[in-house]
Amino acid sequence: MSTTYGGLTIDWLGYATSRITDGERVVYIDPGRYGVLDGYDARDGDLVLVTHDDHYDPDGIERVAADDAVVCVFEEIRSEEIDRESRPVSDLEYEIRRVGTGDSFAVDGIKIEAISAYNTSEGHVRADGTPYHPEGEGVGYRLDFGDTTVFYPGDSDVIEEYEGLTADVFLAPIDDAFTMSPGAVLDLAERIGAELVVPVHYDTFEALEADDEAFAASARERGLTVELLSPEV
Repeated sequence: MSTTYGGLTIDWLGYATSRITDGERVVYIDPGRYGVLDGYDARDGDLVLVTHDDHYDPDGIERVAADDAVVCVFEEIRSEEIDRESRPVSDLEYEIRRVGTGDSFAVDGIKIEAISAYNTSEGHVRADGTPYHPEGEGVGYRLDFGDTTVFYPGDSDVIEEYEGLTADVFLAPIDDAFTMSPGAVLDLAERIGAELVVPVHYDTFEALEADDEAFAASARERGLTVELLSPEV
């Protein structure tokens, strides 16, 4: 199940994995983890974006990336520091770009901005009070396709770096376990002027369970357009 906006077709493939295409260029964000791409072997991605180590999945990248893909990976991801089996970024056989917070660049005519992503001390924290995602350990991405902009915040609370941000499409994590709360999502959607809100990053496992129908109802009460997608691959 897909949705369309401004010449773009958007799919949510499960967990944080989104596929966006304008019919010529194909972009994937945070492909893989937790088996969400089992059985998926499109290998049609021109651009693959990875936000932080929780979403770094070499197998997932290989399932979505075309042979000549550009794979952009947050610069602080180190496979040897990930507490699960992984492979070094340098082993991926694509054009690799390491991305830092605040970087702006273009790939295949798509303008990309890497925006800081983190949990605040007042937001989502562990039992000892430390944020699940400290500042400096990940990014979100704003994509400009020319006529339409898309924002995915990664694993983050609402942070000051979003001041002045605008986007037509908001890929909104709604799990409220490691990312901003549903209410904060709606507030942010209004602030950035989102014309379409697409919930992602929920229901993959128990900690991410969310009531997407209640979220959609709240969004519509506030005059927002929301599209619930089925994460089938």
